[in-house]
Amino acid sequence: MAAKNPSDLQTFHLPESINGTEAEVHLARRMMRAWQADGIFQVATDPVQNRRTTAAMEASRRFFAEPLEFKSRHVSDLTYSGYIASGAELTAGEADYSEIFTVCPDVPLADPRVRAQWPCHGPVPWPGGAYQQSMRTFMGELGSIGEKLLKLTALGLGLGDLDTLTRLTNGGWHHMRVLRFPARSQQTSRGIGAHTDYGLLVIAAQDDVGGLYIRPPVDGEWRPRNWLETESAAGRYENEEPWTYVRPVPNVALRTWLEPVTARSPPARDRPDRSARRLATTSALTCVDVSRFGDRAPVGRPLFVSGWLRLPAGCEEPPMY
Repeated sequence: MAAKNPSDLQTFHLPESINGTEAEVHLARRMMRAWQADGIFQVATDPVQNRRTTAAMEASRRFFAEPLEFKSRHVSDLTYSGYIASGAELTAGEADYSEIFTVCPDVPLADPRVRAQWPCHGPVPWPGGAYQQSMRTFMGELGSIGEKLLKLTALGLGLGDLDTLTRLTNGGWHHMRVLRFPARSQQTSRGIGAHTDYGLLVIAAQDDVGGLYIRPPVDGEWRPRNWLETESAAGRYENEEPWTYVRPVPNVALRTWLEPVTARSPPARDRPDRSARRLATTSALTCVDVSRFGDRAPVGRPLFVSGWLRLPAGCEEPPMY
């Protein structure tokens, strides 16, 4: 499998706030070029963000180490948040071997959205207070990064209003998925099959075990509109080049793309450390889908962002820089 050198993936430092300055417009246009060329980029993280990411990974590692009987109690048929066992989800008809904990909007039963029977809204069946705190803190960090990215995207696309995209995500279905991948065995040579993430913007983080591949934009290649029932991307291009191996890089954090992104986790035999287990999470801002991590936790780590931009009605196609 051909792998793009991670040093070729561009890394950006996000400002404390986005105000539409000339420097921010220049940054935004560079981000657009990276998206259009590579389908992904990295965002540098600071020590506080690194600590919050590490805390979330460690809390998830403890949860997934619990017995299956304990984990299986933390489910919800109201919100679809909670635990999903290994092999329970399919990609292109084949079982994936990740365990998952899904976090949908965590709101009380008295919330008007729950009373109105909004799908996937309600209390999350947390396994404990420590897990709840660490994951909600991490998800809040991803949301803050996502807000900045959407404002920079508006600048980079020349939309004229910083809040064009953030207005669309206000109060949206922001959610996160935490995934753990087993170590290699005779039964589990598969990770996750090729798929296109849904949502406007996807943010992901992974530890030093690694294992994430993404498919960059390919001239002339059709990417199905994954939100349409007749156009699933599951399994598409699974065995076709090119794929970019997203190698973990300390103190780097975001990867993103403008086109519908196809991602996959390779079989254990293709991982740098075949015996290691991976963890992962995904988080969505009405538009942000998730983050991934592995089964070990170094001090500094990257967040990876993936997703695609669907322009609001009346907006022109994104300019090419």
